[in-house]
Amino acid sequence: MFELFAREVAKYPADQAQSAVMACLAIVQKAHGHVSLDSERVIADYLGMPQIAVHEVTTFYNMYNQHPVGRFKLNVCTNLPCQLRDGVTALVHLEKKLGIKMGDTTQDGLFTLQQSECLGACADSPVMLVNDRTMCSFMSNEKLDQLIDGLRGASTGEAH
Repeated sequence: MFELFAREVAKYPADQAQSAVMACLAIVQKAHGHVSLDSERVIADYLGMPQIAVHEVTTFYNMYNQHPVGRFKLNVCTNLPCQLRDGVTALVHLEKKLGIKMGDTTQDGLFTLQQSECLGACADSPVMLVNDRTMCSFMSNEKLDQLIDGLRGASTGEAH
């Protein structure tokens, strides 16, 4: 992992190694699925910065998981524009469909449901982000059901 850190640090001037903090957090998360306090300490030591500074970055951004999450992390935007266009309704529908509350993970480890800050697609609301990469827009209850069923099916299909 330190080799990957070094590659990121090399992109910045020698006295600005801490600029690679987000890249190092992404490396840890890709390897472990989340960023633990121990991982934050390792990054802080490597970059020569206080652990609290790394922790501040981890906790500021939605994309860093501070605890293990399901295979599919679902971030539903509930900021005001999305609220006005059924963002909270989408979140409640997913809670019922998955049998979990916001912030929880399903017992099978497939889904983690999270509330999200603005995803920058207010005109397409309700919107959500799957695994911090795939934006889903105009998420009606029917589209949410199709998404969940499709992800479940893809997961089951890969297990065979």
